[in-house]
Amino acid sequence: MENEQAEIRLSVSDFVGLINQTFDYAMPRIVIVGEVSGYNVRQGKWVRFKLKDEQSAVDFFGSTFQVRQPLEDGMVVAVVGRPRLSDKWGFSVSIQSVQPVGEGSIKKGFELLKTKLDAEGLFEPDRKRALPQLPMHIGVISSTQSAGYSDFIKILNGRWGGMKVETANTLVQGVNAPGQVIRALEYFNQSGEPPEVIVIVRGGGDADDLAAFNDEGLVRAIAASRIPTLVGVGHEIDITLADMVADVRAATPTNAAQILVPDRRELIERSRNLVKSLVPSFQSRINDDRREIMGLVDNAEFMISERLQAFKDEVGSTVRLLRQYDPQVVLQRGYAMVRGDVDIGALITIERSNDSIQAEVKRVSKK
Repeated sequence: MENEQAEIRLSVSDFVGLINQTFDYAMPRIVIVGEVSGYNVRQGKWVRFKLKDEQSAVDFFGSTFQVRQPLEDGMVVAVVGRPRLSDKWGFSVSIQSVQPVGEGSIKKGFELLKTKLDAEGLFEPDRKRALPQLPMHIGVISSTQSAGYSDFIKILNGRWGGMKVETANTLVQGVNAPGQVIRALEYFNQSGEPPEVIVIVRGGGDADDLAAFNDEGLVRAIAASRIPTLVGVGHEIDITLADMVADVRAATPTNAAQILVPDRRELIERSRNLVKSLVPSFQSRINDDRREIMGLVDNAEFMISERLQAFKDEVGSTVRLLRQYDPQVVLQRGYAMVRGDVDIGALITIERSNDSIQAEVKRVSKK
């Protein structure tokens, strides 16, 4: 008797569940690259589109929270998602994140998102804050294995040093990079001892390498940071949306370190030059003050001398006046001075300049 292969009979729901279990086991997360077709947003929150290439097309479904990058038909994107079989809608890929791929699509996505965020005022200059003058606690978000991070730390320590540098090691490219950078921003903002400034750096690269810094969620997280932000991504010619929303943009990681702290050698030299320039000014001021003081002294001496001479003249006049009324002087002019009571029979003394006469009053006559 031949062995007959046992048939497996499943209900539609069981079959769908089995297929999804198989997907979860075999492909819990997959990245698919293709051209967007039939892009559609329903009720302001549900997103549907197809990804296609020359031979095939696959349906994708998700929410606007997952699809944070504005899309258009014809853009080439990389979608991170989970394949699912729905009992109502059939096969599709559940979207977890989307990122444009290729220079043309990246540029198009950049312009679409830039227009959207600009309309919300995220790039307005008046919402940007100044960085602290000399931060002693710095939060850095970067890949610690990257050349950009090494350049930043080298220049930072070479220019000043002595700061507390707290680094969050994250991916700086690829579909997982935005989420890691967002979590690092949240960590620093929620820290019990938050840094004074958050610096996000990565070195140069092509448009695909820097695409993570055009992620809408990351741009919004930078804008929402309570701590001032400094972003130095790529080379000077590279401008990302993260650069545009940051409080301060640096052209490169090296430039970020130069913006953040002064060069102590330059400060020392500047201080020396300042002192040198101030010495002649101070000397001139001292000389001016000395001349002014000497003039005041000379003027005071002259005034004191005049006052003394006037006082001497006044005293001399008083002395001469007193001498004129001195009884001895009057007697020398031939006058006599009588002392005693003028009563009949009383003795009086008549004093002259050279002698005195004693006499008796015989008669008193009234004039």
